[in-house]
Amino acid sequence: MKKLVLGLLLFVFVLGTAAIGVSARDKVNIGVSIWSSTDTLGSEVKRMLDAAAEALGDVDITYVDQGHISEKVTDSVEQLALAGMDGIIICNSASAEMNAAINTADEYGVYIAQFFRSINQETNPNEYALAQKSKYYVGTVHESEVDNGKQLVMILAEKGARKIALMGWEAGDATFLGRWEGYKAGVDAWNAANPNDPVVLLEPQYGGTTSDTGRATAEAIINANPDIDAFIAAGGGGDTLIGALAAIDGLGLTGKIQVASTDFLPDLDEQLAKGAMSVESGGHYADPFFAFMMVYNTVKGKYETSDTGFYEIIFPYMFVASSDDYAKYAEFFTGDALPYTADEIMAMADYSFEELAETCNKLSVADVVERHSNK
Repeated sequence: MKKLVLGLLLFVFVLGTAAIGVSARDKVNIGVSIWSSTDTLGSEVKRMLDAAAEALGDVDITYVDQGHISEKVTDSVEQLALAGMDGIIICNSASAEMNAAINTADEYGVYIAQFFRSINQETNPNEYALAQKSKYYVGTVHESEVDNGKQLVMILAEKGARKIALMGWEAGDATFLGRWEGYKAGVDAWNAANPNDPVVLLEPQYGGTTSDTGRATAEAIINANPDIDAFIAAGGGGDTLIGALAAIDGLGLTGKIQVASTDFLPDLDEQLAKGAMSVESGGHYADPFFAFMMVYNTVKGKYETSDTGFYEIIFPYMFVASSDDYAKYAEFFTGDALPYTADEIMAMADYSFEELAETCNKLSVADVVERHSNK
């Protein structure tokens, strides 16, 4: 009888501990599966997330760099789950990788959300259905890549570009496919409005995610198409773009070939001033911050998940096409500056999901200026 009573007491203790959950523990452990935490964009992501963890005071972050290599992407989720993470945010490469990622999250009871990525319901219906069904798939924070690509091409065309080369980073990458769709939409829109002055977009070549591979690919593209007047380095973290700019400069074509990209460079002001860059979209290193807050608030028991859907936030891109544009951005988003203060981050820990999404949707240079000027 004594053993039975002790057993019942142990059961009640364990049940009570499970009900208390992470909210009563000293630390929340969140893993970040990212292509690189040290390249141009990745280091800015890390800076924002580390600041968020410091402001919240009860978060430990573990980073795993996976290089957008498919098997490493899926392995990273299991690695983080085994390390005892309460939640994971991930920038995957192909949407198909989310099948294994979500199954791992379900198996280990770890909440997971995507950043810079979403699962396309039309092209990946099985993964999308799995995400809806999973109680551990929290959701996604991502940009409208089609709109992003369309705007970049329209800006290039308005600046005189008529034959545009395209360099992606990995074939089949979900984000690249969205941007490419947008580039083509931009070309179609321009050509419909200007049938006697058409724009041509070349088929993409792929430059990986390093400056060396970016430079080699850009050189090959230009050598094969010496009459191009514009070059899109679609993204991939920023290092590929650095390589492409070096290739263009080495060929003596700086200022003669317009360059557009997504992922702000640390010296974008200088590149714009000398004509090396024509237009860039970015400012989106805060995208993972909102995925982080979404998972954090879910782990803390503030957001409920379901087996019929998931949360989604669309993050706004910023476009810079001149030194004046960049000066306004740089004051509040670069160096030691961050778009949110510690007090603002702490406040978001008490936001409803709708309030968090609204805050994200409002982010812009003007928004930061207004908030910080009142401090």
